[in-house]
Amino acid sequence: MNFYGVMAIYKFEMARTGRTLIQSIVAPVITTSLYFIVFGAAIGSRIQQVEGVSYGAFIVPGLIMLNLLMNSISNASFGIYFPKFVGTVYEMLSAPISTFEVVLGYVGAAATKSVLLGLIILATAAVFIDLQIAHPVIMMLFIVLTAASFSLLGFILGIWADNFEKLSVVPMLLVTPLVFLGGSFYSTDMLPPFWQTVTLFNPVLYLVSGLRWSFYEIAEVNVLVSLASIVAFMLVCLGIVYYMFRTGYKLRV
Repeated sequence: MNFYGVMAIYKFEMARTGRTLIQSIVAPVITTSLYFIVFGAAIGSRIQQVEGVSYGAFIVPGLIMLNLLMNSISNASFGIYFPKFVGTVYEMLSAPISTFEVVLGYVGAAATKSVLLGLIILATAAVFIDLQIAHPVIMMLFIVLTAASFSLLGFILGIWADNFEKLSVVPMLLVTPLVFLGGSFYSTDMLPPFWQTVTLFNPVLYLVSGLRWSFYEIAEVNVLVSLASIVAFMLVCLGIVYYMFRTGYKLRV
């Protein structure tokens, strides 16, 4: 293991957070606060409780998951795209560092930033409502696995993209709709039976459901199924990254 090589990539990517502090930390906190103000005032006054939990508390896992997915993808995709854009990726490819170590550095930094942001959002939510976390270890497991998995997805996206527009295609046109339609801000039990079945094909439902179970022990899907799905997704992403580096897909001229 080339520890110094991994740490060089990791520290460089983590330092980028300090240079974009408003975008990386302040903006998500303000957005989360607005969600509580708007949803709490407009919808919370009409829906007092969902499955025995206050509406404000019910949407916390969905808000954490929304920010985890979006920031994991964007951090990792921009992290690998810019070296491609400026040409420094070739120096990295010729350096005495393995594919695993490169991925560990970039994805580790992106996942770390996403986990920290998730915890900051959790602390922000605690300002507005009285939070109860039934299984904090399971909560952290879901947050870490989700951050790592979608950082891998963002890494794949950054390699695949050849312009800035493509970097925003997956987060904006695919991930965001899936989060909003995955039971983040409502219970699928509120839907007609047909749409409850359709929602089961939304992969984000399993993430939100598992994270919500760790808070309140309520879930649309069995928590073991949720864990298995995120682990399977991570393994698939690892396989794709390995293939990209082995074949030099959009990395070598």
